[in-house]
Amino acid sequence: MIVWEFFAEPLIYPFMQRALWIAVLVGTVSAVLSCYLVLKGWALMGDAVSHAVLPGIVLAYMAGLPLAVGAFAAGLFSAIATGYLKENSRIKEDTVMGIVFSGMFGLGIVLFTQIETDQHLNHILFGNLLGITTRDVIETTVIALAVLGLIIAKRKDLLLYAFDPQHAKAIGLPVRALHYGLLIVLALTIVTSLKAVGIILVVAMLIGPGATAFLLTRRFDHMLTVAISSALTASILGTLISFHIDGATGPCIVLVQSALFLCALLFAPNGGVLRRATVRN
Repeated sequence: MIVWEFFAEPLIYPFMQRALWIAVLVGTVSAVLSCYLVLKGWALMGDAVSHAVLPGIVLAYMAGLPLAVGAFAAGLFSAIATGYLKENSRIKEDTVMGIVFSGMFGLGIVLFTQIETDQHLNHILFGNLLGITTRDVIETTVIALAVLGLIIAKRKDLLLYAFDPQHAKAIGLPVRALHYGLLIVLALTIVTSLKAVGIILVVAMLIGPGATAFLLTRRFDHMLTVAISSALTASILGTLISFHIDGATGPCIVLVQSALFLCALLFAPNGGVLRRATVRN
């Protein structure tokens, strides 16, 4: 009975129904992209782009545009600028990302403090899933479905590019287009995640599911399945837990995802920490 009430009671409220739907969408999209980012080694890129969208959000608010438009434009601009600077200078990619994205985040903070707005900075940084409106649901659903469609359409090419870019180039795949296409998908995914976990915590949803699945599987299709299951579990449980403890939803989701990763790290049959220690002894 207690378990039933844990799941059923929150669904009485429309705002929780909207929150759970967005959590499921964000979890699914983030998990699918997470697998490619983990294989590609783009954990830092996900973190950097998520921080760089802040000035775009502020400028979109000032112009009266949807915040998602500004976030996407800022994230895409920063990603393209990083690629251009890397190709036309001696500076390594991680250094370029540190300069460009920290600069964009600082610009966003300065702009935000200079305008009068009813938006709370914490809602942007850490998400406000329980404050989702019907318009947010429609907007996020459209973007999420578009992202999933793009990934599914180019899943094999993206997989080869993530595993071995040189081989992908050798067989004639448009490596540059795949590179920027993956960045576009990353920026769109971050846009869908803003309401759920905010720009600070979004990296956990972009990396956690893929990292968890990577520890538990050896095939990419199995990795996708485990990543999606992990993300959905974290999104749903985190949202419900936040309701019952009256806590922040985004951090609760991230904590559950982190706990799932820790379990995989300790008990993974293919190389968990505890299993390795047992074998050595």
